[in-house]
Amino acid sequence: MSPTRVLIVAHRTAATPLLLERVRARAAEGSCAFTLLVPRRYWDPDTEESAETLELALPLLEEAAGGHVEGRIGDSDPFEAVKHELEAGGYDEVIVSTLPERVSHWLRRDLPSRVQALGVPVTVVTAAGREERAKT
Repeated sequence: MSPTRVLIVAHRTAATPLLLERVRARAAEGSCAFTLLVPRRYWDPDTEESAETLELALPLLEEAAGGHVEGRIGDSDPFEAVKHELEAGGYDEVIVSTLPERVSHWLRRDLPSRVQALGVPVTVVTAAGREERAKT
C-alpha cells in the first residue's frame, strides 16, 4: 500500500509548534509522504523569501514527520498554488497552516473551504497568538 500523500500549505507558520505537532500526529497514524508548499509573496518575484522559509522549515518538518519532506514554492495566490499542486501531485489530503483569524489573509479569503471544494480533505492548523500562548 502506498503512503498517503499530504500537502502542507504554509508560509509564516511553516515551522510553528502546532504545525509540527500535527505533522507528528499525522505521521503516527500511518505511512505518509509530506510536501511543504510555500506560496510566494506577491512582492517577492524571485522567491527569495519563500526559499528561506523552505530552508528553515524543512528540517523541522522532517524531524516531525520522521522522514523526508519535499519542498515547493507556489504561485503568489495561495489558492492557485494549491490548485496547481493538487493537479500535478495527486495528494490525498491537505494541511493548511495559517496565522490566527484576526490577522490571516488566508482565512479571510476562505482558503480552507475553497481547497476542500476541490475534493480533498483539509485540516486547518492555526498558529497560537500571544494571548493563546500565554494561556497554555
